[in-house]
Amino acid sequence: MTSTQPRKQRKYRYQAPLHLRHKFLGALLSEALKEKHKIKTIPVRMGDTVKLLRGDHRGTEGKVASVDLVNMTITVDGVTVTKSDGTEVPRPVHPSNVMITKLEIKDKRRLGD
Repeated sequence: MTSTQPRKQRKYRYQAPLHLRHKFLGALLSEALKEKHKIKTIPVRMGDTVKLLRGDHRGTEGKVASVDLVNMTITVDGVTVTKSDGTEVPRPVHPSNVMITKLEIKDKRRLGD
């Protein structure tokens, strides 16, 4: 992407293929993880433990239950909203509003090791 026009930047993000959308799901690392791995952000994956920094559920900590590349959202265990009929459904959260507190490192290539 080389254009600096906001409309073309938005168009690029909306039309990006799924293998590139993964990079858009970056989240902050906690202070301890920043010092250990020498990076500030990393894309969120299922199994990571995150802490919400914004919204009604601020301060809630839980595991990432699912990652939606199409809508660019994640769902976290314990973060739900009650519908008018009384049922609870997971509340989608944008990854920029969370901080990763524990990484899922089953894949050795995730951190370039």
